[in-house]
Amino acid sequence: MSNIFSKLTDIRQSIERRSADSRSQYLRLINKWKDKSPNTNSMGCSNVAHTYAACNKSSPDAINQPMIGIVSAYNDMLSAHAPFEKYPKILKDHGEDLGLNVQVAAGVPAMCDGITQGEPGMELSLFSRDTIALSTAIGLSHNVFNGIVCMGTCDKIVPGLVIGALRYGHLPVIFISGGPMSTGISNTEKSLSRKEFAAGKIDRIKMLEVEQKAYHDQGTCTFYGTANTNQLIAEAMGFQLPGAAFTPSNGLAREIITKQSLSALSDLIENEVSFGEMLDIKNWLNGMIVLLASGGSTNLIIHLIAMAKSCGYIITVEDFSDLSKIIPLICKIYPNGEADVNQFHSDGGIARMLANLLEADLIFEDIQTVIGTGLNTYTQVPCLKDDELIWKNKDFEQIDTEIITKPNDPFKSNGGIKFINGEIASGIMKVSALDEPDQIIEAPAKVFFNQEDIIDAIKSETINQNTILVLLGQSPQHNGMPELHKLTAPINVLQDKGLMIALVTDGRMSGASGSFPALIHANSKNGNLYKIQNEDILRIDLKNEVFEIKSINIDKLSIRESHNLSSSDMGLGRELFSIFREKISSSDSGATIFNFNKE
Repeated sequence: MSNIFSKLTDIRQSIERRSADSRSQYLRLINKWKDKSPNTNSMGCSNVAHTYAACNKSSPDAINQPMIGIVSAYNDMLSAHAPFEKYPKILKDHGEDLGLNVQVAAGVPAMCDGITQGEPGMELSLFSRDTIALSTAIGLSHNVFNGIVCMGTCDKIVPGLVIGALRYGHLPVIFISGGPMSTGISNTEKSLSRKEFAAGKIDRIKMLEVEQKAYHDQGTCTFYGTANTNQLIAEAMGFQLPGAAFTPSNGLAREIITKQSLSALSDLIENEVSFGEMLDIKNWLNGMIVLLASGGSTNLIIHLIAMAKSCGYIITVEDFSDLSKIIPLICKIYPNGEADVNQFHSDGGIARMLANLLEADLIFEDIQTVIGTGLNTYTQVPCLKDDELIWKNKDFEQIDTEIITKPNDPFKSNGGIKFINGEIASGIMKVSALDEPDQIIEAPAKVFFNQEDIIDAIKSETINQNTILVLLGQSPQHNGMPELHKLTAPINVLQDKGLMIALVTDGRMSGASGSFPALIHANSKNGNLYKIQNEDILRIDLKNEVFEIKSINIDKLSIRESHNLSSSDMGLGRELFSIFREKISSSDSGATIFNFNKE
């Protein structure tokens, strides 16, 4: 056992110890329901008739065929979820060949942060994850299914589906994604145009033309944000087929992957492989490892904590911090590099990344997946042969790439995310895209309570010195923890003027962010974060991972009055989610309304 793998084992054992009671409780729960689900044999005849009425199968023999429930995030408002329109028919037709009854059990909501970014509706974004989990549970509540297909791709959708499906963890489950859209203009060109627009150098018509060239087709956005981080993690954890994440949304390969997913689910049913047992601690650690190794979205720190909690594992921010010290950054995908996910996929993609991690003993190979035991299969790439999909080994050494490297020659020695602590607050910072990931930032604070005021201050050129912007009142409990990606381009304009600018906030930044130092997900210590005032000298030491105040001592800060952070939550349905704001946990506990510590 290598020294690094020994450290991985130590982290695994630490999580297992603290999760012993909750994991045992979860396993007892799903084992209890294995004998009670599905219940078609004990249902009343009227109940059974209702179950099969829409299947066009009136024969009593139909009850002997396994029933598959699809939970779909389809809508044609979102490019990433529009491909799912045709998937149910593909699955139903293939189900006929496999002797399966396939039904759409539920549709779950799916909203796009790209549309609501900077708008009031973004305050419902994080809440949508737990809403999706609730919707999944309702769709499966008929208790007639032998297996589940979950169809989702984007930010909160996959985590919500996972949380919901794990509460039906006694059943086999497989996930199907929609794949990325074809590459339009480069992400670099798009980013430069956004900075020009923020600086007033191009008008709205020109900016809209650029954006429509970038987002032009069905499929996920091609940058490596939260949606595509979801997909990479789904493969590393083994709950979707190898290569499924970034196989393009159009074309025969995607249709065949969809069919193969149902075939794999049929095998899981036959072998009685339950979702809740399949995802054990090694699967979860693999998800955490590839998040760090790829420089993925910081949103997944919140989501992985919440998802794991749904099946009894207690993962902490400190676990990510410990992993970050031993997992290097080995991928350069925009915004951490120039390549988009299509280029990443063409250069070996997830398969190559996993092969490199396995070679360096930096990931767990012996995990259960939807196609059997072992992560090695996920180092193979899907290929079409005579209109059939096969997986085969590829000589990655023959592909010259600057997108994926090996752990012994990493792009950065840490995992692309740093975990900052101090007497004011603790939080995280995505450093994979920073030129100086170990820099020290010391500057006066300028305090704001909404992102629009920051943008107005930048436009009016009132920020003309090195500044640490402090944006408060953006936590889950305050306003639902909206993403603040709309700030990226305006802050980049200040950087281009030669100013040193950082952000401290209790809110989130998008997986597409990271071009400036942003201490996000900040959790206040003793209320100190909410007592910072304009012109306080703050210091963020990235090398030593410390956040502190320099102009006064912490005792003087602690006796100050806190800012009044009350905000309007009326309009656009936000008032319907007051119960979420009252019940939701902090971001370092997964920002979830669910408490699973009950049998």
